[in-house]
Amino acid sequence: MPHLPDVVLWSIPAFVLLTVLEMVSYRLHPDDDAAGYEAKDAATSITMGLGSLVFDALWKIPIVAIYAAVYELTPLRVPVLWWTLPLMLLAQDFFYYWSHRGHHVIRILWACHVVHHSSRKFNLTTALRQPWTTLTVWPFYVPLIALGMHPAALAFCSSANLVYQFWIHTERIDKLPRPVEFVFNTPSHHRVHHASQGGYLDRNFGGILIVWDRVFRSFTPETERPIFGLTKNISTYNPLQVATHEYVSIARDLRVARSWRERVGRVVRGPGWQPGPNATAARPEPAESSTAGAGVP
Repeated sequence: MPHLPDVVLWSIPAFVLLTVLEMVSYRLHPDDDAAGYEAKDAATSITMGLGSLVFDALWKIPIVAIYAAVYELTPLRVPVLWWTLPLMLLAQDFFYYWSHRGHHVIRILWACHVVHHSSRKFNLTTALRQPWTTLTVWPFYVPLIALGMHPAALAFCSSANLVYQFWIHTERIDKLPRPVEFVFNTPSHHRVHHASQGGYLDRNFGGILIVWDRVFRSFTPETERPIFGLTKNISTYNPLQVATHEYVSIARDLRVARSWRERVGRVVRGPGWQPGPNATAARPEPAESSTAGAGVP
């Protein structure tokens, strides 16, 4: 297949430049209502991003092996051509939507993704706050490999999706023209996604396109200023704790669970799931979970 560039690597200079420009814009034109920047928070986000590069390199070893095996077993092949690549980007974005949605409504997956939502700020460094346990993502893309998409093409499309989402992590861009807002994920839509208000929770899961949210009824427009972070925020800048705090909460809940039904629920139900009153009548309160989706069933 044709060589595909490493779009993340080529985008790093743009990431740095845009982040500096955003910081300068806050200096020159402060916004008291904006979350803005805070040095420790930004440093934590950058550290999480650098750490994710290391851990992702490790996770790629088993993931590439699985994808390669599936690709060899399927008789289908999708060539990488000028007209198939946009279709593959579209397909990857569709499966990204379901992966992203799944990582909000299944707690063990949320334990990975919660890292990205753990900042109470919303700026371009927030885009770099990436998890270290992305081994949970690969199953969502197996259908694409089974349909004949080369693993390298999937990696290129996933990287392009990630790069696109960098610029939407900002409060410095207001709503864009209506046709753009209707089709694409924008800073306005993504601010809703990172908000902790009840009406904004678990909405706007799209990567590049917002049309998936419109089709599958998970779209909410930005109407009030978002409050960023989790419904139960963490008070640490320690990268290791940021990366693992929800796994620790799950372990604590499992330790005090009174039944196998509750244990399963604590792992595979929504982050805010609680057992029925009969199951909790004679037991201590569970450990608090840092969840942005307390209303998820």
